[in-house]
Amino acid sequence: MSSTVTNPDPEAAPRKRFSRAWLLRFLVAAASGFTLYLSFAPRPLWWLAPLAFTGFALVVHGRRFRGAFGYAFVFGMAFFLPLLTWLLDFLGPDFGPWPWLGLAMALSVYLGFGGAFTTVVWRLPLGPLWAALVIIALETPRAWFPFGGFPWGRVAFSQPEGAFVSLASIGGAPLVGLAVVLTGFGIAALCLRLKGTDPRRSLVAASVLTLVPVVAGLAVWPTIGTEAQDGELTVATVQGNAPDIGLALEGRRDELRNNHLAESARLLQKLKADNTKIDLLIWPETAMAMRTGDAGVDQMVRDFGKQAIIGALVRLPDGTAQNSALVWDPVTGPGQRYAKQQLVPFGEYVPAREVAKLVTPFVDSVANMTPGDGANAALSVAGTKVGVFICYETAFDYPARESVADGAELLVVPTNNAWYGPGEMSYQQLAMSRLRAVEHGRSVVVSATSGVSAIVAPDGSITASTSLFTAESLVGRVPLRQQTTLSDLLGVTTEYGLLALAIAGVTGGYVIRFRTRRASAAKATREAAG
Repeated sequence: MSSTVTNPDPEAAPRKRFSRAWLLRFLVAAASGFTLYLSFAPRPLWWLAPLAFTGFALVVHGRRFRGAFGYAFVFGMAFFLPLLTWLLDFLGPDFGPWPWLGLAMALSVYLGFGGAFTTVVWRLPLGPLWAALVIIALETPRAWFPFGGFPWGRVAFSQPEGAFVSLASIGGAPLVGLAVVLTGFGIAALCLRLKGTDPRRSLVAASVLTLVPVVAGLAVWPTIGTEAQDGELTVATVQGNAPDIGLALEGRRDELRNNHLAESARLLQKLKADNTKIDLLIWPETAMAMRTGDAGVDQMVRDFGKQAIIGALVRLPDGTAQNSALVWDPVTGPGQRYAKQQLVPFGEYVPAREVAKLVTPFVDSVANMTPGDGANAALSVAGTKVGVFICYETAFDYPARESVADGAELLVVPTNNAWYGPGEMSYQQLAMSRLRAVEHGRSVVVSATSGVSAIVAPDGSITASTSLFTAESLVGRVPLRQQTTLSDLLGVTTEYGLLALAIAGVTGGYVIRFRTRRASAAKATREAAG
């Protein structure tokens, strides 16, 4: 009787280990990306964001450029796909899931390159700092491309409250984001050092890099001013409500206008009953459409007897439209006007229209609006100057910055979030407005057609807010402030300074890598010759 002995495949065990390691890294990357999503509004879990980047760093550490790109891309997809699900409500079934998937993939590519370049700079002195600079630097081109920029989901927008948000008054969203990522990368460096997989990293340096952002954020908090510097205003914002029908809302302007007139009438009755006087009335984004005027809105403003900021779709003489905010006087009617500069892709204009038609013919029903030129960034109204930036512009740094530079003592954000359904978009946008309040040291009034409307104090706290898809009004007293923050004074210097440092770090990392490889090759040659 003979038996056959099968020799084990000597490569099977390494392949199995490789497969398990790849799967584990893939799962950790996806879990970390989803953890970053969980740190965003409406959940008050800001502290999850640093932990998400701890997982990010642990996954890409020690990987080659291509491998790190892949794992970081997975992290990005696990973050952006759930974050942007409201796009499905916005675009509706005519577009299908392709814009949502395509946008998530495009944004994840930026994080993919962030992970890849992180491997280049990690070996530098203070490597976690250089790596954090790389991640935040890649948010700058994301505000340019695709579709004219889409900065939604910037790291800083996960921090409307907590230890880091005070840093917005120093360096705006870029500095807040840097603090969050650096804390996470510092924790990762500590883990790697304690595990022994990164023995060159100083335990003290890793601890310092972890703690400094948190300590700095807490130390800046006492400098956040909330007191009035030029008096106060009693403001009222009207939320008339709208049907939840996404882009189809474009053809229901009369219904929006009538809803807001009805809610304004209810508000006026309540004010009279309570013997309350207001200084400024605010209507949300595109709550009406007009060419030269509107008798109903004119009468409504006269009934209040106070100036108003009215969100309107204004028809220009050439037949195109502008998304605008108008100062409406009870005596003289509509006057000074701010027009939205940063338009919503596929909502207010269609990029690459001919290509988009290949996906759906629905794009033919979306007319391109005319963007504003930045004039009247701060409107003269109610005896002060009020900065206005409209809806989508909240995600961009420059509109609010221009308003404050133009003398705004109060910020107003008219928005029509009814387009985006009952999902998380409204809460995500409110979180951005809270960050802007701290960044510029101003109260912010968010005026939404269907919610969430809110009155935000200069420290980012919410003093009053509404629910989604309800007809409500808010009345509140807000301080007028003139002091400029360091973030206002530095302007884009912080963002481009961090970008320049990141480029320098990547360049230095490649130089060191090249020299190390050349030295190793020379040593190998000498040993072979000897």
